[in-house]
Amino acid sequence: MFGRSGGRCCNVVCCFCIFYNTIFCSVLALLIFVFIFNPQEPKFTITDASLTRFNFTDDNNTLHYNLALNITIRNPNRRVGIYYRRIQVIANYRKKRFAMVTLPSAPFYQGHKNTTILNHVLVEGQQLVVFGERDLSQLNSEAAAGLYSIDLKLALRVRARYGKFKPPNYKPYYKIDCSLKVPFSSNETSPIAFKATQCWNVYLFSNPGD
Repeated sequence: MFGRSGGRCCNVVCCFCIFYNTIFCSVLALLIFVFIFNPQEPKFTITDASLTRFNFTDDNNTLHYNLALNITIRNPNRRVGIYYRRIQVIANYRKKRFAMVTLPSAPFYQGHKNTTILNHVLVEGQQLVVFGERDLSQLNSEAAAGLYSIDLKLALRVRARYGKFKPPNYKPYYKIDCSLKVPFSSNETSPIAFKATQCWNVYLFSNPGD
């Protein structure tokens, strides 16, 4: 009886030691990884934006739009590269989506300490949109001012490269937010200068709750 109890105790102790060592090694490996690579979030900036058409027709609830963008992506990492498989631009006005465009520039790889410039991104077309009275009032007010509040989202499918190692799969879509004040440009009015706007809600290497 005593021998069996002693054997059971040894098994429990051995299992505990294996579990403890596994946790310790995992944490140590994670700390070493963070120390070596120290991944930092890339920076997304809308450097220029303008609207040459943004007309809403009450009769058929159709919004006609022509939005031009210049986007800059900065990878600040020394040892981490980023593969961009797909980038989608999603445009909203008054929380109503009116456009979604997949950029032809992707896929591409962004190396260390690299800045990628995406010029002449065109978001144009027409879309059925249902606006309420407050939405229409805001639209008319911004039309008079020549400056529109456009909420932009960049939906990304990415994969990181750590040194020579790269994970086999791309991560699910990330949506980055860009709150823009876009001037209206036409032959009749002088355009208001667009202020470069840095996007936010960027969590390619971290979690929002961290």
